[in-house]
Amino acid sequence: MSDTRTPSIVRLLAASSHPGPTVTVTVLAAVLAAAVGHPWWLVVLVALAVVAGQLSIGLANDWIDADRDRAVGRSDKPVARGLIAVTTVRTAAFVTAGVAVLLSIALGPVAAVAHVVLVAAGWAYDVGLKRTVWSVVPFVVAFGLLPVVAVAAGDGAWPTWWAIATGAVFGVAIHCTNVLPDLLDDEATGVRGFPHRLGIRGAGTLAFGALVVAAGLVLGGQLGGPSGGGAPTGGPVVLGVVLAVVGALVVVVLAAIGVRLVFTGRPTRALFRLVIASSLVLVVELGAAGAQLVA
Repeated sequence: MSDTRTPSIVRLLAASSHPGPTVTVTVLAAVLAAAVGHPWWLVVLVALAVVAGQLSIGLANDWIDADRDRAVGRSDKPVARGLIAVTTVRTAAFVTAGVAVLLSIALGPVAAVAHVVLVAAGWAYDVGLKRTVWSVVPFVVAFGLLPVVAVAAGDGAWPTWWAIATGAVFGVAIHCTNVLPDLLDDEATGVRGFPHRLGIRGAGTLAFGALVVAAGLVLGGQLGGPSGGGAPTGGPVVLGVVLAVVGALVVVVLAAIGVRLVFTGRPTRALFRLVIASSLVLVVELGAAGAQLVA
């Protein structure tokens, strides 16, 4: 007997929220918050605020792009397949955005402003910037601000410049590789953002080059010692440097594989998986940095 049950509204909304990036960004924020020594309840609060904001951005994307996704037959989009109403996804996007703002307020003024701007950048991309040469800007802003949200929660302390720079550069990689498999579909529906203008090879090379730069920034930050004050000392700090060196090598290898795929075959979701794998390596590196993340 076949199973004719339909997915629940919650499952359909989860599938419409871009769960992979949402989970990745939330984990990164939580790791950074824990690494700088925030109490567990504040780490949880950071994670809840960030996940709400990411859910709202992902849901808004599927709501706004429903007609485009339907036109190109996106089978991975519940809205495009008619499994869930556009109005339901739209309502969920606004509700999660409101929850994100309320939770952000509890993080303190610096983190709150940073997170609200981060979420607004994501919405700006969804609403229209994705179709322009400025499509990369929301990613640079959002990922650059993520360390500010995590580190400044509670006492308002700022992260080091290299932590912010790492996030911003990483945003370039995320943006470029995320759209590579959809270049043809995007062209058919009138979307011509920053990566589209570079082309498959240009955008792919930039994306994986950005990953190497991000790994280099983390390594440079670790080698600079606390607040850039000289050679690192102490067991935990030395361990962080070792992990940064190993991580940088791993990211270089992953980037080389990614560039090879860009030049030898049609871009697939494998490219985005390589970026996610690299992000996990960077998460470990940043987590090992600990107090060095604080300016």
